[in-house]
Amino acid sequence: MPIITVEALPGRTIEQKRGLVKDMTDAVTRNFKCEPEAVTIIIHEISQEHLAKAGKLRIDW
Repeated sequence: MPIITVEALPGRTIEQKRGLVKDMTDAVTRNFKCEPEAVTIIIHEISQEHLAKAGKLRIDW
């Protein structure tokens, strides 16, 4: 049972998320030789105040 976690900043539309999970599911079923029902995808949206790089919060970039 493949489980895929996607971490992204918020702002994607529901249609973009639908397209992403369909494409990812297709790729996993093709390469892992499993049924789509076996694939779980979790989308974590990370707020800019919870993401930092080079010692600075994303909201301060």
